Amino acid sequence: MWAGRVLHAALSAAPRSRRAQSALTQLRGVLEEELEAIRGAGTWKSERVITSRQGPRIHVDGVSGGILNFCANNYLGLSSHPEVIQAGLQALEEFGAGLSSTRFICGTQSIHKDLEAKIACFHQREDAILYPSCFDANAGLFEALLAPQDAVLSDELNHASIIDGIRLCKAHKYRYRHLDMADLEAKLQEAQKHRLRLVATDGAFSMDGDIAPLREICHLASRYGALVFVDECHATGFLGATGRGTDELLGVVDQVTIINSTLGKALGGASGGYTTGPGPLVSLLRQRSRPYLFSNSLPPAVAGCASKALDLLMESNAIVQSMAAKTQRFRSKMEAAGFTVLGASHPICPVMLGDARLASCMADDMLKRGIFVIGFSYPVVPKDKARIRVQISAVHSEEDIDRCVEAFVEVGRLHGALP
Repeated sequence: MWAGRVLHAALSAAPRSRRAQSALTQLRGVLEEELEAIRGAGTWKSERVITSRQGPRIHVDGVSGGILNFCANNYLGLSSHPEVIQAGLQALEEFGAGLSSTRFICGTQSIHKDLEAKIACFHQREDAILYPSCFDANAGLFEALLAPQDAVLSDELNHASIIDGIRLCKAHKYRYRHLDMADLEAKLQEAQKHRLRLVATDGAFSMDGDIAPLREICHLASRYGALVFVDECHATGFLGATGRGTDELLGVVDQVTIINSTLGKALGGASGGYTTGPGPLVSLLRQRSRPYLFSNSLPPAVAGCASKALDLLMESNAIVQSMAAKTQRFRSKMEAAGFTVLGASHPICPVMLGDARLASCMADDMLKRGIFVIGFSYPVVPKDKARIRVQISAVHSEEDIDRCVEAFVEVGRLHGALP
């Protein structure tokens, strides 16, 4: 009898195993078809392996010699700054590798509270709250703040994290044309029936390098009783006279209600994000923001690095001031050579090429000439809007910039992108 039960179990398990295997085979087929479509479209994204610290000069696996890096978000060159590294080591020694906990259980250390206070002071806001990333900050804001009787009005080219965060909330959703103030006003008029109205925009748009017209946005928000939210990931640390961001650059610090930004770009480049704004909003986020409540605390070493980066920034604006001249040098030389570079005055310099394969092949040939840049194509940017996004850092020298331009001209002529 016992043997019969074993045989019966084995026989009945066999069809289940075959069905599971069939489902896995089907999945593999679907995935391979999707992957082949990406390769066929020329939009496959390979990951180059860096074998050194981040900086203006790096080493890349499989490539001999040093490489000039022109595609990092390391705007101020602080990712490998000796004082920033030392601050991270000190925090690691004093506070450990991590908390193994969320903030509200046993994951809040003095280094977290000190950094939040420093961020709020830097942005001239009441309070701040840390997240593992700014993607998490954007994912956690709108759902916690806005209810079904509210409305959010979003620029159509906002970062994916803003779009995803807005999708999570139950507010009425309006999308206005990119930087189009007439369309925003029309949407604000339509949204007057809602309780709260929140205009959401990037401060600086990462793919095109253009800057939101915050003066006009804040004027419309005031006229129609709306709040203003700005994502400052590509502005914090280097836009504005003291690097406070686009609200400082455009003179509307007191008119922007909420700022989300990152510690993972200009401010040390490690990881982490934050929301800063009214005290009651930050208190609400600590109670209701799901990425905050269900994520481990920011590692102490990351908090230590970011805190030192803010100290360096608040001590002197010399690094910030050096950015403008270097950015203008690259843009003017590239345009004189015949390239189209989007945006204006921002260190994000999108060199427009249109074709995805062209952008990818030119980026590969740039690497052969000692310049690390990446081609961007769909779905990161719209179809037929492929580009190589160059990013200028304060630690690039004029010679570095000139060498990059020379390589672009050489590769552009090789591929027919220049006459």
